[in-house]
Amino acid sequence: MTATVEDQTTRPAGSRPTGVMAPEYRALTIGMVALITLVAFEALAVTTAMPTVAQALDGLSLYALAFGGPLASGVVAMVVSGKWSDLKGPTRPLWQGTAWFLAGLLIAGLAPTMEVLVVGRIIQGFGGGLVTVALYVVVGHLYPAELRPRIFAAFATGWVVPSLVGPAIAGLIVEHANWRIVFLAVPVMAIPAAVIMRPGLSRAGRTAAPGRIWDRQAGWAVGAALGVGLLHYGGQQRGLLQIVLVAVGLGSVVAFAPRLLPKGTFAMASGLPAVIALRGLVAAAGFGAEVFLPLMLTRERGLSPAWAGLVLTVSGLTWTAASWYRSRPNQPFAHHVFLQAGMVSIVLGIVTAALTLNEHVPVVVGIIGWAFTGLGMGTVFPTASVLVLEYSNPEQQGVNSSAAQLSDSLLTATVLAIGGSLFAAMEPHSPITAYLVAFGLPAALAVLGIHAARRTRV
Repeated sequence: MTATVEDQTTRPAGSRPTGVMAPEYRALTIGMVALITLVAFEALAVTTAMPTVAQALDGLSLYALAFGGPLASGVVAMVVSGKWSDLKGPTRPLWQGTAWFLAGLLIAGLAPTMEVLVVGRIIQGFGGGLVTVALYVVVGHLYPAELRPRIFAAFATGWVVPSLVGPAIAGLIVEHANWRIVFLAVPVMAIPAAVIMRPGLSRAGRTAAPGRIWDRQAGWAVGAALGVGLLHYGGQQRGLLQIVLVAVGLGSVVAFAPRLLPKGTFAMASGLPAVIALRGLVAAAGFGAEVFLPLMLTRERGLSPAWAGLVLTVSGLTWTAASWYRSRPNQPFAHHVFLQAGMVSIVLGIVTAALTLNEHVPVVVGIIGWAFTGLGMGTVFPTASVLVLEYSNPEQQGVNSSAAQLSDSLLTATVLAIGGSLFAAMEPHSPITAYLVAFGLPAALAVLGIHAARRTRV
């Protein structure tokens, strides 16, 4: 059963929405996109600043945990937020998540030691997981179906724009000011965003369905989260310790992930399960290849970090353009056609970018190729988000939105850990082989995503 517009909005019968910036949506749209942008900026800025932070706090041994910790806590938070949103409405987890997110930033920004900073990062990750799922449910409750592609396109822009400027801004802050500003500046900007959207949230569904928020599924999420943490931490170790940690982490993810996702997800059953599977495949394919592209361009083709970063900027622009196009009304093809085209574009982009391993292939070929990857990502992400809500009953939008983001996080973390481990093992002996494997695994997942996209029809 697909939720109808009338189930989820209060606009008068026969009226048509004028856009996400119409008076009844404007404040809520601005506040939500601002919050998404700040979450994205923080994630990218911290990545840039963390080497300096770890050195300043004498905490290089905890460097991996500073990233794996928030990933793990975010997995638990996504499950909790989905259940909470369905039982009590999305407002409570959204405000709670915002509070946890800001508290974590403050703790990290004021941390006297690396141990305290890691605790702050874990709290921050938990809050971010609550927020991102709750925002999706807010869209399901308050925006009619006609406007959902547009708000999800705005969400996508909120993630892409920080990728264009976030690392540069963070680098300037770390170099010319103090790394603590990277953590402490975001709360100052997030509070106004929360205030702006508060009136609009008063229209969100406030249910009081029976059920427990912390149930058996939350326990499974803890198990999967520990697996994610071990994968992330173990992937940066060496020798036997690396093998053991990655194996245990992978085993935990494999054991618990199926319990957190809709039945049939791993078989890519038609409809919602295929959409959830596709969400994980597109994220793992795109981000799994992206982490190795700048490394390959700088080490194998001699580009400066700035020029290598330009490649990601170009893909960010095509991602934004594709998201904008998918938000327009009167689309010429069905959703599943766009999803297949998007996955084909990602395959083409990864393969073309990998060709620049050959010194006779101009680097501009790789730049153009990676632009196709951005085009595919910008097509698939908002389309899949729309379908998750379309295929969900109103009382299941939280759980299903949580499942989509869990699929994204769990599969991406797994692919990055495995790909990173294989790359580290092969690179000293044969750099070309190492890069081919690093790009080949995401490309294979993207090919599998083409099949999943075909099965998103019901």
